Amino acid sequence: MKRVLMILGVALILLGVAAVLHPTYTYHQKQQVAKIGSFQATLDEEKTAQIPIATTAAVLVAGLVLVLVGARSKS
Repeated sequence: MKRVLMILGVALILLGVAAVLHPTYTYHQKQQVAKIGSFQATLDEEKTAQIPIATTAAVLVAGLVLVLVGARSKS
């Protein structure tokens, strides 16, 4: 149990650090705009999403808590 908590905590800390270093990411979304018979028109749109600061802070704190709990547990 101790080892699982430590590994999960470190993983959350790494995700939090990645979110701090790169708070925005882009992705592509394909959308069908028209379909007439066998003809299809699609739109490939690039979208940008931002990771909220509160979420980043929560992930970092949760990771730190799991590492501390894992380090202090006896088994």
